[in-house]
Amino acid sequence: MTLAPDRPAVTDFDSLEPATGAVYASFPVHGRDEVVAAVARAREAFGWWQGLGFAGRKERLDAWKALLAKRLPELAAVMNRENGKPVADAQLELVLAIDHIAWAGKNARRVLGPRRVASGMVMANQAASLEYQSLGVIGVIGPWNYPVFTPMGSIAYALAAGNTVVFKPSEYTPAVGKWLVDSFAEVVPDHDVFQLVTGLGETGAALCRAGVDKIAFTGSARTGKKVMAACAENLVPVLMECGGKDAMIVDDDADVVAAADAALWGGMSNAGQTCIGIERVYATEKAYDGFLAALTEKAKTVEAGRSYGNITMPSQVEIIRAHIADAIAKGGTVVTGGGIEGTLVEPTILTGVPEDSLAVQEETFGPTLTVTKVADAEEAITLSNATSYGLAGAVFSKRHGVEIARQLRSGMTSVNSVLAFAGVPGLPFGGSGDSGFGRIHGDDGLREFTRAKAITRQRFALPMPLMSFRRTAKTDNLLVTTIRLLHGRG
Repeated sequence: MTLAPDRPAVTDFDSLEPATGAVYASFPVHGRDEVVAAVARAREAFGWWQGLGFAGRKERLDAWKALLAKRLPELAAVMNRENGKPVADAQLELVLAIDHIAWAGKNARRVLGPRRVASGMVMANQAASLEYQSLGVIGVIGPWNYPVFTPMGSIAYALAAGNTVVFKPSEYTPAVGKWLVDSFAEVVPDHDVFQLVTGLGETGAALCRAGVDKIAFTGSARTGKKVMAACAENLVPVLMECGGKDAMIVDDDADVVAAADAALWGGMSNAGQTCIGIERVYATEKAYDGFLAALTEKAKTVEAGRSYGNITMPSQVEIIRAHIADAIAKGGTVVTGGGIEGTLVEPTILTGVPEDSLAVQEETFGPTLTVTKVADAEEAITLSNATSYGLAGAVFSKRHGVEIARQLRSGMTSVNSVLAFAGVPGLPFGGSGDSGFGRIHGDDGLREFTRAKAITRQRFALPMPLMSFRRTAKTDNLLVTTIRLLHGRG
């Protein structure tokens, strides 16, 4: 990722409809000067927005989410055309995003407001307090697969915490990003609190170097490393939400029919273009046959182009094709699907795929599932964790679900469901390893866009000052004796 020049060689770009390849809309490629100017406007608006306090910001966020709710069908239609997902899926995404805006505005004061902290014995004369202060201007670089829900986890929480935001949506969904920014301007018309910059990778790089106080990035681990390198030049902190290779474990006592239904949704919805989607299933010997039979039967009801849309990024089709071909070449069997026509990929279930295959080791980001038979839950846990990613996953078990979930090296796990954690606003969202670091959503998501501020105020002077050159040997001895009496009996 290189720095955008003052005047980009390419002045505009087209957003295409995945279903037809037709141009949906054209947008400017913003260069360095334009990005810097947007950040400067956001910096100017920051003082006003922060000064509104928690109540004032909540009022405006509530007005925004009300507007989104009223015009939900309109935005869903834009998402359908530009992103390619069915309108019903777009509506579900918007419902979840609106709920997160409401939660962030409602809970910001509770999570970030000043609170007293116990001072301890040694500093008993100090009144201690903790609060979380706004960072300033947040740069948000969003993805195309969930162009509202995913960036909203940064946008809404950053705004509720008192920051202003400059948003660079994916070049595949700029119209969705513009719709969001324009709708916010309807409820906050007089200040540049939430702004849009559009372009390709160079525009994102310019945003990293434009003087923002933090970057929240969602995308691939490869691009994330480039974002981190650009931010490192000026020690700009980053929040990284990257990809995943999430697994589902189906234990001996699982409801295999429910597990099959969940695996199908987790793997195929949004054409498999979900970072927290299921790509691998490990079913124990006792559960395997019943699970695979139910999954295969249910897959017959899922149809590319009807149940889910086209692959949004055309280059991803070749990755999906390569993963399926590699799995077959290494001895895997296509149980159902495998066909690709243009940017439509059939729901594909693969069995007998070796663990060293691309379809198991690398993020496919398509409507495919590998199903592997394992001896028991212990082997399933070992194989699930044998990846550089650590984002999410699922477990189906009537008695041991939570116990198994705790052993998975992932930031989030659903038991007897899939993706449920994403819809709970109070839970943090994020991973580890190649899946990134930092959290959106919940208390942690609000704190992610603040700095902790610790304050002490002396209530009275101690008879024996501890932090003074006037401290005597007698005071030192008394202090040591007291600490030994209190803490030396372990």
